[in-house]
Amino acid sequence: MTAEDGDPRLAMLVDGIVRLSRGDLSSRMTPSAARDDVDAVITGVNLLAEELELVYRQFEKRVENRTAMLHQAHLDMKRMAMTDALTGLSNRVDLIEDIEKSLNAQRSGSAPPALLLLDLDSFKNINDRFGHDAGDDVLREVAERLRSVVRATDTVARLGGDEFAILVTEATMEIALGVANRALEVLAQSIDVEEFSVQPRASIGLRLATGEHTADALLHEADTAMYAAKHEGRSTIRTFEPVMLYERQLRTLMASELRDAIGTDQLCVHYQPVVNLSDGSVNGVEVLVRWEHPSRGMISPEDFIPLAEEIGAISELDRWVMTTALQQFAIWRAALLLPDDFQMRVNISAVELRQLDMVDFVRSLLKRMSVPPPALVIEITESALVSGGEVETYSLLSFKQLGVSIEIDDFGTGYSSISYLRKLPVDMVKVDRSILQEPAEGTWQPRFVAAVYQLIQAAGLGAVFEGIETQEQAQFLRSLGELSGQGFYFSKPLPEPDITALLRSRSALPLGQNDVLSGGQDNDGTAGCDS
Repeated sequence: MTAEDGDPRLAMLVDGIVRLSRGDLSSRMTPSAARDDVDAVITGVNLLAEELELVYRQFEKRVENRTAMLHQAHLDMKRMAMTDALTGLSNRVDLIEDIEKSLNAQRSGSAPPALLLLDLDSFKNINDRFGHDAGDDVLREVAERLRSVVRATDTVARLGGDEFAILVTEATMEIALGVANRALEVLAQSIDVEEFSVQPRASIGLRLATGEHTADALLHEADTAMYAAKHEGRSTIRTFEPVMLYERQLRTLMASELRDAIGTDQLCVHYQPVVNLSDGSVNGVEVLVRWEHPSRGMISPEDFIPLAEEIGAISELDRWVMTTALQQFAIWRAALLLPDDFQMRVNISAVELRQLDMVDFVRSLLKRMSVPPPALVIEITESALVSGGEVETYSLLSFKQLGVSIEIDDFGTGYSSISYLRKLPVDMVKVDRSILQEPAEGTWQPRFVAAVYQLIQAAGLGAVFEGIETQEQAQFLRSLGELSGQGFYFSKPLPEPDITALLRSRSALPLGQNDVLSGGQDNDGTAGCDS
């Protein structure tokens, strides 16, 4: 049969090809029993349709898989954008989103959220001493512990560094304080780092939201409360109070003024005599910086020295004090007959120990002012020495090679042990005033003080006791052996004219009577720069 004869298969073939072209890949044609050339073409078109359908299904599957992969990648990127990579906690972006959701729920009638901001106390010491890998391990453990104190509906976030946040949804002040106290409890438990144990304690600021809060305002006020907690001391919880905003603004202003004050006539140094307890002679002085603000009067060093550390001005302050002190020593050395063992004690911060040029700075000062290195004693706090890293140790060893003496300040405030005393490159120990203070029972403990002195002797170090306030304390310490002391019993810190007069007189300070040199100080022993 031919096309002219009107073979119906040709029309079917044309129709089948048209359906294929339109995308109907499932259509098939049935060959006839003739098995001629037309049937061969029909069979070929059917095979082509099957192959096209298979290819299309494979293509659809690939598109489906790629679409699923793109969707998962989108979810992963979103999760990464909302998650802290180190700890797996929420990050700041995710926290703000959750705060806004909680605030919206509050406007709809739900209980308000509360925000806790936590800043780890002295975490930098962990990084400096053990390295950043150990610090990261501590941060991950902190994250797990914070997760353990919240509900499933709450959010725990890491905002960066050692700062964390907890969003307590639908909270009351009681619920929020409960979370904060549980956080302090779990962070008080030690974490093993190498052969040591550390306690990642935290300062916590808490703010319960009001109907007027935005996410940014809630964060700012919780941060202000945390700032107040950190200023107050370790392991402290502070709830936000409006006055804190004023205090923070005042502190910001004070920070700016402190930068301007360094090196001007607002700052001065006073000198507290260090006394040989054998005969009462003055064998040295401790240099203490003072800030007389033009409008606020005398500002305590306890306030502005931590502030200088906080704003990064402590190095400039330390170097100003060091320069001023050595200039004064050079003047005394030329004008007075100082004892051969007379030493000038100058405090420097842990921050300054990490400055690689500090040793060269001191070496240059000593040479320029013709001050023999043994006449200078650098005082470093006990905590800074114990937590110091390689750079701090290098600086201490360099000072030793220069001939400068190193003294542990505030010894006995939490780290004291014979093992570390033997390892540190130090010459002397200044025992913290708390060792001489009366305990709760109301009587001081001479046997305990004697044991502390024996510990220092066993390490082969010299001893200076600070905070001597009574004749009884002075006479007991004198009975222990060759040591020195300072305190209000002998003299409060003196301005330059008064300490110069004392050194010129070469008078021995009283060991048997309570005759305190006041030097014009007010009741707290902090005199002005013009005194």
